[in-house]
Amino acid sequence: MRAVVLRDGKLAVRETADPQPGPGELLIRPLSAAICASDVHYMDHPHSAPRFVWDSNRDTVMGHEFVGEVVGHGPDCSDAFPIGSRVTSMPILIRAGQEPLIIGHHPDAPGAFGELMVVSEVMSRRVPDGASTDAVALVDAFAVGEFYVRCSGIGPGELPLVLGAGAIGLSTVAALKARGVGPIVVSDYSDDRLGYAKRFGADVLVNPAHRDPYEVWREVFRANNFQTPQVIFECVGAHGLLQTIVDSCEFLARVYVAGGWYDAGTIDCTAASHKGVTIQFGGGPHPQDWYGTLDAVVDGRLDPAPSIGRTIGLDEVPEAIDQVRRGQGPPRVVVHPSAR
Repeated sequence: MRAVVLRDGKLAVRETADPQPGPGELLIRPLSAAICASDVHYMDHPHSAPRFVWDSNRDTVMGHEFVGEVVGHGPDCSDAFPIGSRVTSMPILIRAGQEPLIIGHHPDAPGAFGELMVVSEVMSRRVPDGASTDAVALVDAFAVGEFYVRCSGIGPGELPLVLGAGAIGLSTVAALKARGVGPIVVSDYSDDRLGYAKRFGADVLVNPAHRDPYEVWREVFRANNFQTPQVIFECVGAHGLLQTIVDSCEFLARVYVAGGWYDAGTIDCTAASHKGVTIQFGGGPHPQDWYGTLDAVVDGRLDPAPSIGRTIGLDEVPEAIDQVRRGQGPPRVVVHPSAR
C-alpha cells in the first residue's frame, strides 16, 4: 500500500507492506484522518512514554484519529460491520496474549496515514450514514477536552481560563460550553486561533502579546461577581509554562494540564504549596469520554468541523506535520488518504 512511512526518524511517502487482519480484526480503508501533536511527540520524543513503541529499523505508519470503510475481515469476526460500512475506533489494537498496541504509535499497528489499516472489532463503532466523515475523524481530540473538563467538575458559577486555542484548547471550550459554563476566557498568541475559539463558544479572547490573560480573567471575575476558585486548563505544553501558571494564578487555583509535556522545565513546589494549587496531569481520554464524544458528534450535539483549517492528501502530510512541530497552521488538518 501507499503510505506516509516513518523510518529511522524520517518521513517518506512510498509503498510499504499491506496490513493483514488477524482474529477479530477489521481491514479498513481510511477515508479521513487528522494530524495530531502526538504525531510530532512520537517522532521527536520516541522513548518519552511507555505507549510509544519505537523501532528505527521498521516502517511505522502514524495516524490515530480516523474513519474508515470496511474492506475485509479477519478470522472470528461477527457480521456487525459488513463490507462498505464506515467505522471508527479508539486508537487501541487488542490482540490475544499481547499488551494493547496504540494505533499509529507502533510498527505492528499501522495508522491512518496509509491506504489500509486494521482495527479491533471489539473497539469499533459503526458510523451512521448521516454523520460527517471529517467530523467523526476529530472525535479523539475533542474527547481529550471532554476528559479534562469532566475531571475538573467545573459547572456554572465558575470562571475558566483556557490557555491555548489549538486542537485541545478548542475541545476544552466545546466541553465547557456544553455544560453551560461561562464566560469562557481563552488566551492564545495567534489571533487566527482565537477566532476558532470564538466559533466554539469562547466569550473573552486574549492575546498575551497585548494583555496579561490573568489580569483579564480577574477583570471578568470581578465584573461578574464570581466567588469561586480559579480553574485553569493548560492546553499548550510549552517549556516553563507550568511555572508561569504557578506564579500568576490565584490562591487555591485548580490547574488541569492537557498540554503535551516533553520538556516542561521545573515547578517551584514551595510556591505552589503556598498558593494551595491543585495540579492534575494526563490520564485521558477514558472510553466514556471517547465514545461519549462520538455519540455527541453523531447526534449533532457537537460539531468539531469548524476547527478544520486545511484538507490534504498523503503527499502533503510530512510538510503538515513539520508545520505542527513549528506551532503553525490551523488547529486541525485533515488527511484524505485516498486523495491524489
